[in-house]
Amino acid sequence: MRLTTKGRYAVTAMLDLSLNFGLGAITLADISERQGISLSYLEQLFARLRKQGLVSSSRGPGGGYRLSRTAGEITVMDVIAAVDEKVDSTQCKGKANCHGEEQCLSHELWQSLSDQIRNYLAGISLAQVVQQHESSNNSEKVIRFDAL
Repeated sequence: MRLTTKGRYAVTAMLDLSLNFGLGAITLADISERQGISLSYLEQLFARLRKQGLVSSSRGPGGGYRLSRTAGEITVMDVIAAVDEKVDSTQCKGKANCHGEEQCLSHELWQSLSDQIRNYLAGISLAQVVQQHESSNNSEKVIRFDAL
């Protein structure tokens, strides 16, 4: 299973919105600059994220994007699914026709792995990822400070 750039960038952009939640609407240009993601690519991703109800947008001065729910209510799997990313470890894309028109010997193994990955990602909110990021950054600062 490999998550494509589309899924990774969508999650990264949504995490950026989560980190900057209290600052009001965030422009895609700001996200593009901070995360090194092409502005035109972000526009495509956010069209899908908006359509799926994960973000809302406003136009004009002070306009941009906001999470439509709290970061604690949006899972990583919600974001991945919103941009039509598939989490599938099977060779047959879950159709069970991996060996000709028959199911291969290892189909259930790979299907189970796909289910585990989906469940894992569905159990992690954007808020949890942000919290983990902030915790690891704070501990790195302490280590660096202690090293001096």
